Formats: sequence, structure tokens, C-alpha cells
Amino acid sequence: MSQDMTTYLILGLVFGAVVLGVLAVAPMFGRKVDLAKRLATPAPGGAVMSGGSSQSLRNDSSASLWARLIAEVERRGISLNDDKAPVLQEKLALAGYSQPYAVRAYVLIRSVLTIVFPAITYGYLILTGSTITGSKFYLIVLGSAVLGLYLPNVIVSGRADRRQQEILNGFPDALDLMLVCVEAGLGIDACFARVGQEIVNLHPRLAELFATVSLELRAGRPRSEALKNMARKSGVQEIQSFATLVIQSDKLGASIGQALKIYAAEMRESRRMRAEEKAHRLPVLLSVPMVLFLLPVVVGTLGLPAAIQISNSSLGE
Repeated sequence: MSQDMTTYLILGLVFGAVVLGVLAVAPMFGRKVDLAKRLATPAPGGAVMSGGSSQSLRNDSSASLWARLIAEVERRGISLNDDKAPVLQEKLALAGYSQPYAVRAYVLIRSVLTIVFPAITYGYLILTGSTITGSKFYLIVLGSAVLGLYLPNVIVSGRADRRQQEILNGFPDALDLMLVCVEAGLGIDACFARVGQEIVNLHPRLAELFATVSLELRAGRPRSEALKNMARKSGVQEIQSFATLVIQSDKLGASIGQALKIYAAEMRESRRMRAEEKAHRLPVLLSVPMVLFLLPVVVGTLGLPAAIQISNSSLGE
């Protein structure tokens, strides 16, 4: 009877882990925002709606599955606050999780994984009939708990790095488009909206940043503050330099078109140098698999006939 209860407990924990995984992945597919419609469809009073619907961004975030799940958990008296909430919020924003409930969702996922992973490990050891006891058993369970504690941090860090790389790769193209818009007579504020529409399919991460700047400017936020927020959310040094360039050009009354032309040329040159650097690293990276896999085959192919001849001659004597 105890064996059946243990099996049911393990199945329940696995089911809970699968449900949490589905809840984590569902917003990625169900809440994709069409940035082109978001930029092109103005709402009454100058606000911009998400996806062209009549629902505001605040209502959309509060009605999500994660927000309702977190509210239900906190309603039952479980605190999801963290002492390092500002640091976590900035780190999650760099990874693209800028929702108001992102920190609490991160704490919830980390806490659940810290409990579920040891439970699954313990259940697996029982079901397979393993005879691990003593210190090894505790080390395995403790290792699974540590894995559940640090796995969300690893995933968020990897997602932040990929996001920053995507933004950096698309930034030179966006600068070229901004330069064309400025030379055509558009203001810098209108450039963010127009360029965001043009690059939404090619560079969606960068288009999201431009859409946010356009929304903040339409809401009346000062241009310098909106640009600083964009630089902070991107986490890319080149965009921080771009924000400083636009702010200083605006304060000094310099030509924004000439500044963009020079900076766009520098960004294209920087992207070309990064590509050349990766190309120059290829021979060094290829040398390791060649030594490990190709060299033994070549040595065997060249040395095997000689070894056979020596063996035959020794047998003949």
C-alpha cells in the first residue's frame, strides 16, 4: 500500500511540473504582439493598443494566466517577494520579461523546481529499485535541489545573451533606416515609429524597443528619458552610446542626420569586424575535432599497412 501511495505521489508531482511547464510556455505562443499593428493602430486619446484590439497593455498583462496564478498563490498566504527584487527585475527585463509580475513568477518557478526536482529524483530511485543509501543518496537529492534552484537563472541568462545579440545584429540596419527617414524630413520621434514598423519581421526584438520608445514619446515622456530607458532595457553598449549621441545632439542643437550618418558607418564597420573575428576563430575551433577524429584515422590508414608487413615478415621468419 505504501508503494502505491508513493507512486501516486510521484505521478502527482510530475503532473504538477508538467502543468507549470505548460503555463510557462503558453504565454510565448498566446501573447505574441503584432508590433506593426501596435505602431500603426492608434487608440482614442493617443494610446496604442496591443494587437489592434480594444484591450490595453495593462489589462492584457493582468488577465494573463501567470498573473492569475500568482494572485491565487499569494491569496493563500504564500509570499513571492524577494530581497533582491530590483536586481531580478532588471535581469528579467534584459531577457525580455518586463511584465509587472515577472519577479514573482521567477520566484514561484524557482521554488517549485527546488521541490519538484528532488521529489522526482527520489521517486525515480524508488521505482527503479536503486540501493543507493547514505551520503550518496543525500548528495543526489541535494544536487537535484541545487539544479532546480539555479536552472531558472541559467535559462534567463542565456535568453538575455541571445536577446542582446539579436538586438546588436539588427541595430546597424535600424540606424540606416533612421538615417533615410531623417534625410527624408521625418523627426526623430516619428523615426522610431516608422523604423519599428519596417523591421518588425526582420528584427522583432529591436522593433519592440522602438515601439516602447514610440509609446513613451506619445504618452508625453521626455525624449532623453525615453532613450535612456531604451538603452537600459536593451543592455547593449552600442544602443547606450546611440542614446547619449541623440541626447547630446538635441541639447547642443547639432545636426542629427550628420551624427546618425557617422554613427551608422561605425556600426556597420563594427559588425563587419565582429564577423571577421568569428571567421578567424574558425581554424582554431576546427583544429580540436580534426585532431580528435581525423588524426587517428590518418595515422591508422598510413600505419596499418606497415604494421601488417612487419607482422607478416616476423611470422615468416
